[in-house]
Amino acid sequence: MKKLDKIRGHLHTINAHKLLVTKLCFACGLYRQGLLHDLSKYSPLELRTGFRYFQGYRSPIEAQKEHEGYSFSWLHHKGRNPHHWEYWIDNGSQGVHPVKMERRYVAEMFCDRVAASMIYQKEKYTDRSALNYYLAAKDHMMMHPETARDLEYLLDYLARHGLANALNFIRRVYLPSGLDARDGKTV
Repeated sequence: MKKLDKIRGHLHTINAHKLLVTKLCFACGLYRQGLLHDLSKYSPLELRTGFRYFQGYRSPIEAQKEHEGYSFSWLHHKGRNPHHWEYWIDNGSQGVHPVKMERRYVAEMFCDRVAASMIYQKEKYTDRSALNYYLAAKDHMMMHPETARDLEYLLDYLARHGLANALNFIRRVYLPSGLDARDGKTV
């Protein structure tokens, strides 16, 4: 792929992703988070990686990790965006351990995962796509148990009830009044 095509492709992908996450966040009532979502992707560091490793069907960060063994862009990105569970890893007196994410960031993570599934899977996307992706990777995550439980509950809710119902559930139940995701009852 030509360099200019990679640049155009990456900019198109991150703009489409940002716009879709913004739309999903707005549907959840997360206006500020929707507007500020993933702004670090436009930093020179993250753009360079995107331009170099753009493939069109997956994140350039994954390609950079395969090629270089790690991704400095990913370290940069996750450290500036609290909707990623990796942002919530602490190294304190208890050693390295996950910290429970705030619900508004769990909801934004939901929106981010749904949008990424839609952008990369295109016509193959279903309401189960984000859940399948999560389930395939969850054993390799160091996510706080309550955060993992909430995210899996929301992704499963999407798979069972569809996007419009899931966004409405997040806005009206999960965010304002709280939810015990073990049994779906409000707390």
